[in-house]
Amino acid sequence: MARALMSDISNCGIVCPTDWVPLPIEPSDDVKGWAKATSARLCAQGAEAGYELDKRALRKDLRARADDSRSRAPFYAFALYPDGFDSSLATLEVDLIHPDETIPRITLDWLADAFSADDFGPPKISRTELDIGPAVRIRQNFAAADPPAGGPGILLETVTYGVLPTGTETALMLLVSWTVPGLSEEMEEAAADIVKTLTVEFDAS
Repeated sequence: MARALMSDISNCGIVCPTDWVPLPIEPSDDVKGWAKATSARLCAQGAEAGYELDKRALRKDLRARADDSRSRAPFYAFALYPDGFDSSLATLEVDLIHPDETIPRITLDWLADAFSADDFGPPKISRTELDIGPAVRIRQNFAAADPPAGGPGILLETVTYGVLPTGTETALMLLVSWTVPGLSEEMEEAAADIVKTLTVEFDAS
């Protein structure tokens, strides 16, 4: 929503390491064909590094990750596939939040309140400053959806950045989530590095 002295975001950019695979999120994308081609590429890449991957399992995991992100329709989505892994270790999504009649003004306080919960204790909330504007960082855990039947629940760990780019009232959200235990420090560092690469473009009007 464009307002006086403010512009709306027309596009945003992000730079991820090569082991973060972009997911097809456009309605017209051929997810099946993408999963087949991407699994072949990752298997060949793994073989060069000395790993033998299960192409069928990888293709199935790629489709599942893509379908899951497509259900939320983010602006960007990535899944982490380091060499040697035929299942993703984490998901990264970027989205835009525009002010409207119910939320006429988006603030860091509002982002912290709207995107935090205390499912497993209070979230860790802090402020930071990025090149594109101020941001709030939220580190918290949730119960993952669809736990195994009869098995223990799965912990979904997340780190979220809500950014208010200078010159606009639109917020930029970056979420990294994972369920593999023992990755907290690595994923927090990855999120902190990737969020610094965010860029925005504004409408010319």
